[in-house]
Amino acid sequence: MKQRPRIYYTESQKALMWERWRKGESLQQIAQLFDRNHSSIQRILAETGGIQPAQRHRSSLALTLAEREEISRSVAVGQSIRSIATLLGRAPSTISREIKRNGGQECYRASQADQAAWDRASRPKTCKLVENRALAYIVAGKLQLQWSPEQIAGWLKHTYPGDENDQVSHETIYRSLFIQARGALKKELLQHLRRTRAMRRSRHHTQKTDNHGQITDAVSISERPATVEDRAVPGHWEGDLLCGTNNSQIATLVERHTRYVMLVKVVRKDTETVVNALIKNARKLPQELYKTLTWDRGKELADHKRFTVATDIKVYFCDPRSPWQRGSNENTNGLLRQYFPKGVDISTHSQAKLNAVARQLNGRPRKTLNYETPAERFRQTVASTG
Repeated sequence: MKQRPRIYYTESQKALMWERWRKGESLQQIAQLFDRNHSSIQRILAETGGIQPAQRHRSSLALTLAEREEISRSVAVGQSIRSIATLLGRAPSTISREIKRNGGQECYRASQADQAAWDRASRPKTCKLVENRALAYIVAGKLQLQWSPEQIAGWLKHTYPGDENDQVSHETIYRSLFIQARGALKKELLQHLRRTRAMRRSRHHTQKTDNHGQITDAVSISERPATVEDRAVPGHWEGDLLCGTNNSQIATLVERHTRYVMLVKVVRKDTETVVNALIKNARKLPQELYKTLTWDRGKELADHKRFTVATDIKVYFCDPRSPWQRGSNENTNGLLRQYFPKGVDISTHSQAKLNAVARQLNGRPRKTLNYETPAERFRQTVASTG
């Protein structure tokens, strides 16, 4: 079978690819611009892990291609080094060095000399995590605990204030993971990121969520008290189901003030089973710490009135296709996919296992909490209400 020719893209075409990728477009959408298969686009972007490489530029002190062409012409007609230097406004030593390192007066060629200069040019400075292996060891350890790069960077800044040698930006961590040529962090650590994809995706990339159905007598989130919205008062929770294969699921609950997480095992998705599990879980907390619950439009909470009667906890529902209205819970569900990936039967995990996962999540520092942990904030809340 005849082998398909390799596809080559110009620098301007590559620049357009990166521009569209930063805007959040998919590989398929970008490929349509060039009438190509998405795999040819992925090949280009994957070379640097979905992170656009910095554009190389020559020093303002370096000889330009135009200057080298003038040197080549002058050498060909037998002009002296001093006369060439005067013509270009350069030091004679600069011209002499340029000619000697590129074949001498008999063999000097402008294009070859210019390419050789690019090849000899210094590469970007060594990555901080390569130079500071102790710091790289700390970062790797935190990644293995499922901390995000931003959490690690914030924790380092909080733990070592004023000591830049023991701090590193989250962007450097991401680049060290996705651009393996840096040699700072092992590729295996990618599996500990919240999203285990091979390339870093733009923050503008979003996924649409369908409406889950209509709830009878649902109280809209627009009627929720303003004190819930500003997160100033504890006791207001967001919830949803995290689903796996074989019709398995767990209920995920996040307290808005402290970002404290609770996970509840539910054996079936019908509203009676889910509401019974939520009622049992709610009775573990004092009323001061569980006042309202904001839920998605899932039919699993169709019997929300029975939940409110049993617990005295008011339930509010998000607008259709508006998961961002319970953003803390959405973010937490993303974190939980590190422990319960899509395509896995969640029903095999016991409540004890779910509690252990919740403890680990609650032990992670959060940027929104000034890099304190949800567990610390929640204990402070319990103490103040006790």
